[in-house]
Amino acid sequence: MSNPRPRSERFERGLKTRREVLGEAHVERSLDAATDFNWPAQTLATEWAWDGIWNRPGLDRKSRSLINLGMLAALNRPHEFKVHVRGAINNGVSVAELQEVLLQIGGYCGIPTAMDCFRLASEVLQEMGLA
Repeated sequence: MSNPRPRSERFERGLKTRREVLGEAHVERSLDAATDFNWPAQTLATEWAWDGIWNRPGLDRKSRSLINLGMLAALNRPHEFKVHVRGAINNGVSVAELQEVLLQIGGYCGIPTAMDCFRLASEVLQEMGLA
């Protein structure tokens, strides 16, 4: 990161998890693009979500990824959905399991949402060489 900022222990633990799930390149791009204005949001996401939630013992990462895909689809957050498709694959979700999640999204969030999610997931799978 070109502009280092103070980092707590929680931040460092969350950053390790964030990198493992989303990939080093994505996380570094996010941190490098951070400004003084939006750095508090990076800190909040890394400490609260990536350490406080993702590092809890109650669910494995694969389960958390599957849950996130459903929630992000329901919330219509395409950018974050794509990020978490990559994370889900990194966490051991197979392409067949991803397909089932997207069909489940169609049943509960509607066919237009599922179609958007299939398109977004296909983009990520192509980037990852899995399509």
